[in-house]
Amino acid sequence: MQPRRHSQILQLLEAQGPLALGDLSRALQVSAETIRRDVRALAEAGLAVRVHGAVGLAGQMGEAPFERRMRENAAAKKAIARVTAESIADGDSLMLDTGTTTSFLARELLGHRRLTVVTNSSDIARTLATVNGNRVFMAGGELRGDSGAALGASALEFIRPFSVRHAIISAGAADLRGVLDFDLQETEFARAALACGDRRTVICDASKFGREGFLRVADWPMIDELVTDAPPFEDLAHVLAEHEVKVTLAGPNP
Repeated sequence: MQPRRHSQILQLLEAQGPLALGDLSRALQVSAETIRRDVRALAEAGLAVRVHGAVGLAGQMGEAPFERRMRENAAAKKAIARVTAESIADGDSLMLDTGTTTSFLARELLGHRRLTVVTNSSDIARTLATVNGNRVFMAGGELRGDSGAALGASALEFIRPFSVRHAIISAGAADLRGVLDFDLQETEFARAALACGDRRTVICDASKFGREGFLRVADWPMIDELVTDAPPFEDLAHVLAEHEVKVTLAGPNP
């Protein structure tokens, strides 16, 4: 039984990156003591590294937080990005905030031409600049060490004069009230980005539904479309329909 469970642990770490021992225990439906024994055995075999109540593959433990988040629910984020990219035409203008799902979207847009892109994400700017005749405008300001995002007053001042076809933001949480987040400066930037768009879209995977964010980005009446990977729960679906928010579901990548 142990070798099979050890294989399951390694598969989870490969797919999701480092995990807390408690999360592993719940995922595999075994006791915390059993997980500790399994992790100890994997660490002694050199297959995993354990630090401060968490475990990861050896190559993952040096990952920056943003790189780690790029691994979380990656398949869902890629599918969401693919569907969102299909709604953007060559020559369109768009504003993207920093986020793992918007970074996946930037990669899906590499086949588009003559885009005008405004962003505060150095990852998105690097991805789309100097290819296919794109114009990329990067907001200035202090760069965050974890995400490479420019935030603060200067970034907000930079984007406010722009008027774009698509304002597309990621979300830390989404509930009956609207779109929420956990970081004040990222919340301020996302809110300002929405104000610049003719069409305002939120892209997030279904794990964000019902999560308790404590900073309000936007109420649902401000949003035109939600692109996600699974249907919202019943009460949220009702609120979205009431406010005429289009819900687009992204299926698995072909």
